[in-house]
Amino acid sequence: MDEKQKVLVIIGPTAVGKTKLSIELAKRLNGEIISGDSMQIYRGMDIGTAKITADEMEGIPHHLIDIKNPDESFSAAEFQELVRVKIADISNRGKLAMIVGGTGLYIQSVIYDYQFSDAPANEALRLQLEERAREIGSEALHRELTQIDPKSASQIHPNNIRRVIRALEIYYSTGKTMSETQKDQQPELLYQTALVGLTMDREKLYHRINARIDIMIEQGLVEEVQNLYNQGLRDCQSIQAIGYKEIYDHLDGLLSLDEAIDNLKKNSRHYAKRQLTWFRNKMDVEWFDITEAADLEKKIIGISRYVEGKLQLKSNTY
Repeated sequence: MDEKQKVLVIIGPTAVGKTKLSIELAKRLNGEIISGDSMQIYRGMDIGTAKITADEMEGIPHHLIDIKNPDESFSAAEFQELVRVKIADISNRGKLAMIVGGTGLYIQSVIYDYQFSDAPANEALRLQLEERAREIGSEALHRELTQIDPKSASQIHPNNIRRVIRALEIYYSTGKTMSETQKDQQPELLYQTALVGLTMDREKLYHRINARIDIMIEQGLVEEVQNLYNQGLRDCQSIQAIGYKEIYDHLDGLLSLDEAIDNLKKNSRHYAKRQLTWFRNKMDVEWFDITEAADLEKKIIGISRYVEGKLQLKSNTY
């Protein structure tokens, strides 16, 4: 049997510090980074997604960034296919593939033997559900899913209307719920995987989230969203992202800018909490607390040694 390819996965809530730490680990472990963020794939959405800059990359190759236009859709199944090709390419070149990000389902779909529902797309039904979502709102459609498939509904945020619609589409097309179609799947890892999770004191994390958003506003987040708004982009998957939908509400005249920023901070904090809950329930993660910036260098060394042992890599000298 062929030896499994080696993959390092770095996960954690928004603003915890995954980007900077992943660069340092990539230098030490001869790695290339694959973005595990479902929104950094979009061109022109840089500030609101905290997209890494060329300078911040420090020469480390990054993949799956800026591969879609904001009006294009993107699915976990497409992500799964693209990332598995990237892992093979990186491994074949003697480098360590590193998936870094916070979109749990996307990452899970890659490293585990995760099969998506084979229910064929029902375009007519999907259009009907999209129309109903516009008429009754995403919350009402999510309540409908809760009545039909409470397990799937508990795992899908009401604002993720695309996934809500897909779950309903599967049920109305096949008579089986999405959770039923997935219940027989076995969580087998396809790769020799080191799963590293970053965490920190919750209050400090929330402070970092609030501060990051203030910086985003200073950097021109409102102008970035205004540019998308002026292009007439609406009802797109990309615009549902935190950081964009709140500013859209402001541009639509529904909220003042201060109210939109407050909503953005609140939604980001809630998202971080959901991320941590999801990772702890769905993945066998080795957690590292990086609350104290003073000992970050020691933490990086400790993580490096853990990864080397887990993946049986050649040890570096620290």
